[in-house]
Amino acid sequence: MTPVHTSRRHLVLGALALAALGCNLPAFAETYPSRRIELIVPWQAGGGADVVARALAAAAAKHLPQPLVVMNKPGATGAVGLGEVVHAKPDGYKLVLSSSELTFLNALGLAKFTYQDLVPIARLNADPAAVVVRADAPWATLEQFLADARKPGANIRVGTAGQGSAWHMASAALAEKTGARFNDIPYAGGAPATLALLGGHIDAVTVSTAEVATHVEAGKLKVLAVMADRRVAGFENVPTLKERNIDLSMGIWRGISAPKGTPPEVIAVLKTAIAKSVQEPIMRQTLEKLHFSTDTYADDATLQAEMAREAVQFRPLAQRIAAQQNAR
Repeated sequence: MTPVHTSRRHLVLGALALAALGCNLPAFAETYPSRRIELIVPWQAGGGADVVARALAAAAAKHLPQPLVVMNKPGATGAVGLGEVVHAKPDGYKLVLSSSELTFLNALGLAKFTYQDLVPIARLNADPAAVVVRADAPWATLEQFLADARKPGANIRVGTAGQGSAWHMASAALAEKTGARFNDIPYAGGAPATLALLGGHIDAVTVSTAEVATHVEAGKLKVLAVMADRRVAGFENVPTLKERNIDLSMGIWRGISAPKGTPPEVIAVLKTAIAKSVQEPIMRQTLEKLHFSTDTYADDATLQAEMAREAVQFRPLAQRIAAQQNAR
C-alpha cells in the first residue's frame, strides 16, 4: 500500500472513530433541552388541566429554547397519563400535568404508583370545587339542594370528572358531611360532565368555578356554593360551604412533575423556566379570562409538602369509596 493510500486510510479511520465518539457525547455535552418536551395531560382536551397546560406551553415559549408540546392521554381518572410519565425515561423530555388525584389514586386502588414516584417541579394554580346546577333547576340555595338529596329514595345525579377524581372526592366528602345521598355519574373529565349537565342528563356537577364560568355568564348554569375558605373572585355572590355551617374546603391543584430520577440540573432548568412562565401576561390573561386562579403558584418544596398532607388527609375517604365500589 502506497504512503498516500495509507495516509488516506488513516484519515478515514480517524473520521469514523470521531463519529463513533460523537455518538456518545450528547449525553454529556448537550444543553437541555435540545428537542421538544412532551407535556402529558392525563385528561381530555377542554377541561381545566388542559387549559392550564396549554396556557403554560404558550408562555414557556419565551423561556425555553424548545417547545413544550401538550399531549392529552386521558383514562382511568388520570392514571394512564400519570403512569406513562412515572415509567418514562427520566431525561426531562416527558413531563406531566399532575393534579390532586396523584395523592389518592393509590388509596382508591386505581394506581400502583404514588405521588412519591414523581418529582414535583411547581404548582401552577389551585381552584376550589363548586356545586353547580342548571339555571332552571328547582333549587335556589344549597340548603334546598341538600334537603332533596337527604330524602328517602333520593336520586340526585351528580356528574364528576371520573371515578376517583378530585371532583368525585369533593362530591363524596359533601355527602358524608351533610348526610346527603348522591348518585355519582362519572365522566371522562370536567368538560364532558358539564356538557351532560347542560343537556339535562344529570342534576348537578362538582367542578371548579372556572370550568363553568362561561355557562354561568350565559345564564345556563348557576353555582350554589363553593368549597373554599373565602368567596371566589368573579363569584362574590356565591356562598362558601363554611358560611352554610359545613366545615369543608376542597378543590384541585394543578402542577408539573417529572419522572423520578430526572437529573437535578434538568429540574433546575424547568423550575426556572416555569417560575418565569407563570408570570407571563399571555398565561395570566388566559387564566383570568376563564376565571382560573392566577395567584396560587408554589415551588417544588411547597407542592411536595402539600401532596404529603393530602395523601394522609384523603386516604380514609378514598379507602371508603374503594370499599363501596368493591362491594357493588
